[in-house]
Amino acid sequence: MVQRSILIVGGGAAGWLTAAYLARHFDLARNPRVAITVLESPDIGIIGVGEGSFPTIRNTLRFLGVDEAAFVRRSSATFKQGIRFDNWLHAPAGGRQHSYLHPFEAPFDAEGNQSLVEYWLLEDAGTRAPFAEAMTIQNRVAAAQRAPKQAGEGDFEGPLSYAYHFDAHRLAEVLADRARELGVRHLSGALAQVVQDSESGAIDHVVCTVNGRLSADLYVDCTGFRAELIGRAMDAPFRSVRDTLFVNRALACKLPHGHPGEPLDSYTIAAAHAGGWIWNIGLAGARGLGCVYSGDHLDEDAAAAVLATYTGGRSRDVEVRSIGFDAGYRTTPWVKNCVAVGLAGGFLEPLESTGMVMIETAAAMIAELLPLNGSVAGPARRFNERMQARYDNTVAFLKLHYCLSRRNEPFWRDNVDPSSVPERLRELLDEWRYRPPGRFDFILDLDSFAWFNYQYILYGMGFATDLSPQSGDYADQEGARRQFERIARYGARAARELPGHRELIDSFHAA
Repeated sequence: MVQRSILIVGGGAAGWLTAAYLARHFDLARNPRVAITVLESPDIGIIGVGEGSFPTIRNTLRFLGVDEAAFVRRSSATFKQGIRFDNWLHAPAGGRQHSYLHPFEAPFDAEGNQSLVEYWLLEDAGTRAPFAEAMTIQNRVAAAQRAPKQAGEGDFEGPLSYAYHFDAHRLAEVLADRARELGVRHLSGALAQVVQDSESGAIDHVVCTVNGRLSADLYVDCTGFRAELIGRAMDAPFRSVRDTLFVNRALACKLPHGHPGEPLDSYTIAAAHAGGWIWNIGLAGARGLGCVYSGDHLDEDAAAAVLATYTGGRSRDVEVRSIGFDAGYRTTPWVKNCVAVGLAGGFLEPLESTGMVMIETAAAMIAELLPLNGSVAGPARRFNERMQARYDNTVAFLKLHYCLSRRNEPFWRDNVDPSSVPERLRELLDEWRYRPPGRFDFILDLDSFAWFNYQYILYGMGFATDLSPQSGDYADQEGARRQFERIARYGARAARELPGHRELIDSFHAA
């Protein structure tokens, strides 16, 4: 006997990942008390120009029972070990470039499990190695275009943390197939109407052009920016964060590789320009690029010129999609019997691949909180509190990338203006002038990013933390030196012994 029926409106990565996750959690094959249906509308498109993810995706795919090699083949996936930021600190001039890596590996500790970060901070700023290079072997591995694992290692296992780049259309197909295997019902047809109960305001049923009237206990809105259920029907408030995150448009395209065996970077490239930044993602069969910009600082023609310059004019020969978005989120993404996942619930910007992380988080929370009987009011309230906190904290982390810049263009000057920086981030930046970010600065159930993620951005951008008053507390300089040397030695060895990124991807396709 079915006790909870769930209707997911909209497919794509958000809809199918949520469906598969709930199906796996409730074990539909052995638990007939739950019924899950996806209504996939052909008029709701997928933004598929080369997407990135966060290391959490490995545990998500493992939980869903997805085969890693098949996933890589089918979704045109490549490995991602972090993000390289080009020219965010200052604009290139006279051949001077600035780059730093935000890797996925946490920094190594010093001998005796003492933090090594403080020892790096106490070194001579003019001669010490860049932070990520000094603190982790992943910097050298990524710089050498090596993979984070060996061929033949277990699914989602490897010596280094990693995520993926993938084709969003193909990822949705992989997730859809897995969801159906797990017992999810699939319907196709356009959403024609959302009918609410006249007394409670909850959704009573929806009407599909092909399948007619469809009813459920819980409706999951995965209709993208259109937010057909949570926005148009339930009128959940939307909080814009455009006063903090200025970019609101992107021009996106795909370019073929120069030749089939072209080496592949195993990181996203985020290259700053006068009015925003460009993403550059290497997929197995093509390269996905996008010029992200603020419409208040750059018009579309100027953005197209920036993208053309970056691609050596190649973007003028392919289809370029124009994408607009309003950075922000629903403050109550779960209203009565309707909950939003993905773009319907909110979107900040493409930086740091936070869109996919939010989908994973929402799906996991719905699975954990949804009771098979009783009221959903309590679960909805906790879901809303935690999702709002995650969005707010993510806004602060993304703003960190911009507000430390020394570039002089209006876009970057506006980003450095303290009035555009969230108050809590301003307070933390003041504290971090005298100590590095630490684990007690964050509540990881409410954050997608840990203290070491902040450290990579801070010190990659040349932020100064003055530890001179307590330098005597870090007396094991010799032990720290030995550890720095080990990291450099192990990094060089890993860069020699791990396979080339392209080589590993080709081995998956040959299997």
